[in-house]
Amino acid sequence: MASEEASLRALESLMTEFFHNCTTNERKREIEELLNNFAQQIGAWRFCLYFLSSTRNDYVMMYSLTVFENLINKMWLGVPSQDKMEIRSCLPKLLLAHHKTLPYFIRNKLCKVIVDIGRQDWPMFYHDFFTNILQLIQSPVTTPLGLIMLKTTSEELACPREDLSVARKEELRKLLLDQVQTVLGLLTGILESIWDKHSVTAATPPPSPSSGESGGDLLSSLLQSPSAAKLLNQPIPILDSESEYICSLALECLAHLFSWIPLSTSITPSLLTTIFHFARFGCDTRARKMSSVNGSSQNSVLSQERGRLGILAMSCINELMSKNCVPMEFEEYLLRMFQQTFYLLQKITKENNAHTVKSRLEELDESYIEKFTDFLRLFVSVHLRRIESYSQFPVVEFLALLFKYTFHQPTHEGYFSCLDIWTLFLDYLTSKIKSRLADKEAVLNRYEDALVLLLTEVLNRIQFRYNQAQLEELDDETLDDDQQTEWQRYLRQSLEVVAKVMELLPTHAFSTLFPVLQDNLEVYLGLQQFVVTSGTGHRLNITAENDCRRLHCSLRDLSSLLQAVGRLAEYFIGDVFAARFNDALTVVERLVKVTLYGSQIKLYNIETAVPSVLKPDLIDVHAQSLAALQAYSHWLAQFYSEVHRQNPEQFISLVSTALEAITPLISSKVQEKLLLSACHLLVSLATTVRPVFLIRIPAVQKVFNRITDTSAQRLPDKAQVLVCRALSNVLLLPWPNLPESEQQWAVRSTNHASLISALTREYRHLKSSAILPQRKVRLEDTKVIIHQTLSVLEDIVESISGESTKSRQICYQSLQESVQVSLALFPAFIHQSDVTDEMLSFFLTLFQGLRVQMGVPFTEQIIQTFLNMFTREQLAESILHEGSTGCRVVEKFLKILQVVVQEPGQVFKPFLPSIISLCMEQVYPIIAERSSPDVKAELFELLFRVLHHNWRYFFKSSVLASVQRGMAEEQMENEAQFSAIMQAFGQSFLQPDIHLFKQNLFYLETLNTKQKLYHKKIFRTTMLFQFVNVLLQVLVHKSHDLLQEEIGIAIYNMASVDFDSFYSAFLTEFLASCDGVDSNQKNVLGRNFKMDRDLPSFTQNVHRLVNDLRYYRLCNDSLPPGTVKL
Repeated sequence: MASEEASLRALESLMTEFFHNCTTNERKREIEELLNNFAQQIGAWRFCLYFLSSTRNDYVMMYSLTVFENLINKMWLGVPSQDKMEIRSCLPKLLLAHHKTLPYFIRNKLCKVIVDIGRQDWPMFYHDFFTNILQLIQSPVTTPLGLIMLKTTSEELACPREDLSVARKEELRKLLLDQVQTVLGLLTGILESIWDKHSVTAATPPPSPSSGESGGDLLSSLLQSPSAAKLLNQPIPILDSESEYICSLALECLAHLFSWIPLSTSITPSLLTTIFHFARFGCDTRARKMSSVNGSSQNSVLSQERGRLGILAMSCINELMSKNCVPMEFEEYLLRMFQQTFYLLQKITKENNAHTVKSRLEELDESYIEKFTDFLRLFVSVHLRRIESYSQFPVVEFLALLFKYTFHQPTHEGYFSCLDIWTLFLDYLTSKIKSRLADKEAVLNRYEDALVLLLTEVLNRIQFRYNQAQLEELDDETLDDDQQTEWQRYLRQSLEVVAKVMELLPTHAFSTLFPVLQDNLEVYLGLQQFVVTSGTGHRLNITAENDCRRLHCSLRDLSSLLQAVGRLAEYFIGDVFAARFNDALTVVERLVKVTLYGSQIKLYNIETAVPSVLKPDLIDVHAQSLAALQAYSHWLAQFYSEVHRQNPEQFISLVSTALEAITPLISSKVQEKLLLSACHLLVSLATTVRPVFLIRIPAVQKVFNRITDTSAQRLPDKAQVLVCRALSNVLLLPWPNLPESEQQWAVRSTNHASLISALTREYRHLKSSAILPQRKVRLEDTKVIIHQTLSVLEDIVESISGESTKSRQICYQSLQESVQVSLALFPAFIHQSDVTDEMLSFFLTLFQGLRVQMGVPFTEQIIQTFLNMFTREQLAESILHEGSTGCRVVEKFLKILQVVVQEPGQVFKPFLPSIISLCMEQVYPIIAERSSPDVKAELFELLFRVLHHNWRYFFKSSVLASVQRGMAEEQMENEAQFSAIMQAFGQSFLQPDIHLFKQNLFYLETLNTKQKLYHKKIFRTTMLFQFVNVLLQVLVHKSHDLLQEEIGIAIYNMASVDFDSFYSAFLTEFLASCDGVDSNQKNVLGRNFKMDRDLPSFTQNVHRLVNDLRYYRLCNDSLPPGTVKL
């Protein structure tokens, strides 16, 4: 024993040294190596067994258990059976002897190590593994230990990791399922007996009706049997800490078991009722109050524990709730579960003299509230359609409880989560009504009151007038991942609920919202009387602090309500246009009036008493009124098409007034938020509404003059682009409701040419100077001109690309000279990747939108220029040395080529050889070896488009020939290029980039679906099984695990081309080439791969093969060197 004793002392001092804060990293590495070498020795476990029983040092115990874990999970096959028996008997004895004294993390680790042995050996070599656990649970002294073992068993055996063969995984699950009924019975017994033992039913008189505990009507309708209601009204027992600990372990076990066992009658009503009893612990506020009154820390810990039991019980309930597949015999249990949970919901939302609902919810544990909200979400999303049909389930009363629960949430996150539940409910109602139009009215009548209440309350919640304290807590500065602030998210989610109610109950929603908007508008429109002229300009003469605060609240509310009204615009158009015309007209008239008022009295430039607060408020209201009006542009377009023949006066007046409101704002002196809102509205009027008289309105002519006047100060980039788009569209887009002969194209074409000419004057002058070497200062100025001009032109082309041929023709005529200038400038700037990037963006947009108008000769000239400029050296410089901008340049160039190779007809076919050689001989070699994903996605998309749209460039098959020759092979052309492309696809599957892998796999599958790629002779005979091999290897290496399913399907599609060869030749060859497995294991793998020819069975076989191959390799790696296998 001396050597063991000495080793133990040495190990203890090593461990202490390792974790000492003075030890250097160098020394730590030495110690780590020493410990690893010790663990690798055969028989190290004997020392570890001694260490475990003889030391009190946590680090030493943890290390010893890690040695055992490694032995069992990685080397068990090679351990002599005698040693295995010894380990199987010693470790449980050790656990039994020391479980009370061991630190909990050591005890849990030891349990896991024993369960790991069971995972390998039960029932064959370790037949009493599970019966031991059941005995531990049944013996009062070791109940907690048994429950920990049970939970660990459920975690490790029900969903084992992959270091087991598929057959063993299936066997373990079956073995565990056989035990489920016994285990659930035991757990029910434990929970019931603890509850009954501590119950105080007899001693407590029933609560008096006045104490607010009764509430029986809803309760008795929820729980048919009065006895159940009586049961749930019992006071909650007070548990000692040992009992609480046992209950929490039992509930944790149940939650894990429920995560994988199917719903069945083994989950008995008495078990469910017991779980609900424990769920009541979470909504019991008395325990907390007792602890705060007595003030002792002991009590507050106790109350937290009690709260935790409630949380664990709700986790069990939610595990059952999340299962969508409910067997018939289980439905009744579900109904009972809902009834019991709603009893709890009623309990936590009950008001009485002492408590408001909110203060009651604030007293509950936050995690309990979260679990409860999860339950409600699962109920609405998964089970509502199932339960609603039960006449005895009071859905409307449930909604009343949910309403109370939602609007008394103590936190914003809690409130958001509840709004999500309402959104789910509204979606459910909407789809139900669409599928059952006949009883639409009946459904709506049933829920109408609830929906109107919901709408009113959600609207109140976004208004400072009713909810100032809470709304001021919301952050309106920091952007989240979706680029919105907390306040914007709050508003957006609320408005989505408003919109969904509007869709179901349009008239109610409108009559609820509009009066509220009207009130706030009165305040805003009344500000005019407080505007006074001062020496420096206009001032708002409201100075009292209280008045300023009230104005601030009213303006914030107006801004939110304007967004609400804008959000509802879509419910006034289409089929309901006529029915809801008057409401919409009222809204649009108000909006036009408000926007004009804001622009006329220039509230955005006014001086106020509290500039940091009121000025942004006034700007925001003005911007939101413009945005709300913009939302009604589709309604205006429909209005225009209805009235343009008879009496368009009302329409003309609306549009003209709106334009009067917009034009004063189009100035570089106006704040950008407001300026952009005005520009967007102008674009919508020009693009969506398109009235014929727009160009004649003085306000629009004023904007034309301002934009084409070179002496005027240029607007900020975004605004400049939007205004130019609007003006271009006024001239280019066909007027609605008019025949071709009345479109006045000639005049509009001349006007458009002069507009573009004015916008590009400086840019076109660059052509003459581009040839000269640029001085640094001049170069920067030139870059600015190029950027400003191309961003405007690109936007104009993009906005026209989907329009009629005539619009595109005029657009190209106006742009022609600028396009030629761009092509002439391109070579001069080839080394300035930021400029090249913008130029290629412009050319890409031209190719996508105007390639027909550009004509073949000029398009050929552009492509040829690009192909000449992008030499191998230039590509290498861009990709390797210019960082992301250089890569973007090459990507845009490849995108242009994608457009070219997709063009039908013969026009661009002559370019195919040079495009393919550019890809394969110039771009591909540069990027193939780089790990960076830059350029690869675009290159492979181009190669895919080359194949997909130019299949006959490779496979010349005439219909006649194939009919005459029957199924004879078609001719193949350009075979070398085809093979090179396929080779590149194959290489891409060996690289770690998962997005590229997914994209390229999709491309191959698409080529197979559309063009039968896998069936072509060249693919079938020289490539097919290489691809299958690569894909199988990827599965074995687990490098792209997220794509398992897609890879499995692709392997099936390839193999199904020639199943006979796959089974007779490929599979044998594949197994023969596998290293790390012996011939016997290869035979088993081959035998287990059944010769199925349907997709589900085949992919199952593939995944089984991959799993078992990995498992055998793991086993073989774990054998000691020199082991002889028979």
